[in-house]
Amino acid sequence: MSLGYFNYPAPANEPVLNYGPGSKEKTTLKAALKELKSVTHDIPMFIGDKEVRTGKKIALRPPHEIAHTLGHFHEGDETHVQQAIEAALKAKASWASLSWENRAAIFLKAADLIATKYRAYMNGTTMLGQSKNAYQAEIDSACEIIDFLRWNVHFLSEIYRQQPVSSPGVHNRLEYRPLEGFVLAITPFNFTAIGGNLPLPRRSAAIR
Repeated sequence: MSLGYFNYPAPANEPVLNYGPGSKEKTTLKAALKELKSVTHDIPMFIGDKEVRTGKKIALRPPHEIAHTLGHFHEGDETHVQQAIEAALKAKASWASLSWENRAAIFLKAADLIATKYRAYMNGTTMLGQSKNAYQAEIDSACEIIDFLRWNVHFLSEIYRQQPVSSPGVHNRLEYRPLEGFVLAITPFNFTAIGGNLPLPRRSAAIR
């Protein structure tokens, strides 16, 4: 039971690092790129809490360096789409029963991790997978997705605070409830931030 109203003020936009010569962020990013290119990655589908490998592998190569193989992803089919739908519906009840403040905390923690521990890896994979330079990746796969996560929480708290006007002798109250069914998000290949943002708010907004 919540014993108070939790408000999330408008956040400041994530600062954009410049990756100048000799900067810490440039050194860290170069190390991440070297590490990412040293391994051939086997990339499964993630359905619910399972890693799914079909054996139908398709090679992943940097558009700017097609001779290099980053790894392989496992191609799915309509049966895997159905499995994903079933997994989403199965998870719906437990996610909706979690208080919105605790759901918001998950997204804020994800933003903090991307801003720190995983920043170089987010940018490095974007550079290799989409042929972006360091600054383009920084804006997209770091700053923009961090801002999406933090601002979505702020907007969520603003939406939940809105209540209808009540006339004399009447008390109107609005309570939000989960969306029916599931949400399918078709994400673009060329923007990491949008690929992360499209599915996420649909999960954060569900409330019992």
